[in-house]
Amino acid sequence: MGYWGGPDHVYRPMRIGISVCSNYRVQNPRDGARWMIERAAAARAADLDSLFVGDHHVTAGPYYQNVAILGRMLAEWHDRPAGALFLLPLWHPVLLAEQIGTLASIMPNRFIMQCGLGDRPQSEGMGVDFSRRVGMFEECIRIMRALWAGDTVSTDRYWNLRDARISPVPAEPVEIWVGATVLPAINRTARIADGWLGSPSLNQADAVKSLNMYRQACAEHSKPLGSAALRRDICIARTSQRAREGVAPELAKGYRGFGEEALVIGSIAEVVEQFGRYRDMGYTDIIVRNISQNQAVALETIACLGEVRAQLV
Repeated sequence: MGYWGGPDHVYRPMRIGISVCSNYRVQNPRDGARWMIERAAAARAADLDSLFVGDHHVTAGPYYQNVAILGRMLAEWHDRPAGALFLLPLWHPVLLAEQIGTLASIMPNRFIMQCGLGDRPQSEGMGVDFSRRVGMFEECIRIMRALWAGDTVSTDRYWNLRDARISPVPAEPVEIWVGATVLPAINRTARIADGWLGSPSLNQADAVKSLNMYRQACAEHSKPLGSAALRRDICIARTSQRAREGVAPELAKGYRGFGEEALVIGSIAEVVEQFGRYRDMGYTDIIVRNISQNQAVALETIACLGEVRAQLV
């Protein structure tokens, strides 16, 4: 069975969402943007439960920045939750709170902010002191929550803010998920966030171990279990052979350095079985990302994912 939230272990169907790839090897930058928009429309047609985009900065190749592209993609989306990843130390909290307040105002459902720390090259490229990233991360969340509640904020800890406020504020609370892998970060997630996002590199054994660490951390902080989401990189087709052929070029290059056990590649029936195991572990959400950059392969995967979701409801 799949469970969601708190000691009562209430049964809920597992949700399946998509994080649309934001970087594409294209000569014409309009092509990558068009593919993202097409994938958002395909995710709506597949009746998926959530839509996300990522966050990355000072990139050598095209990377479509999240606030702008998500605003366009929401025009293709339906009334389910949506959101984006933000590497919080790289963002000014007032600016980001304003951007999310505006995005939330054009959505009929809640905004989910996925967030993480970011790496050293991005921090240095954005002029952020990498050694202060953890403190900045927590303070950014504290400031934004206050601004979204309509409060006025003054602080000089990391940013010199005087009587900062924003408008519009989100119509409902922004849900905050934190990506965390090691125990101290998972403990921090349980303390300050509404949900935890497991790494796409986790194999099945580590997926169980990490989820149990999150459960224990929630218990230690006397907090109900929040959303427990797992990222999976996928390719689905009508047959297992077709799925593997669709991602053969990526696998031959050692896709992202991931072990193959962390990837989900196969037929609809095979993926239903794999996702069912994550549901039985207690994950509330699976957030997928297409392995293949090929648009036809990606769109076929999204369509098949809709059939996977229908069988898991």
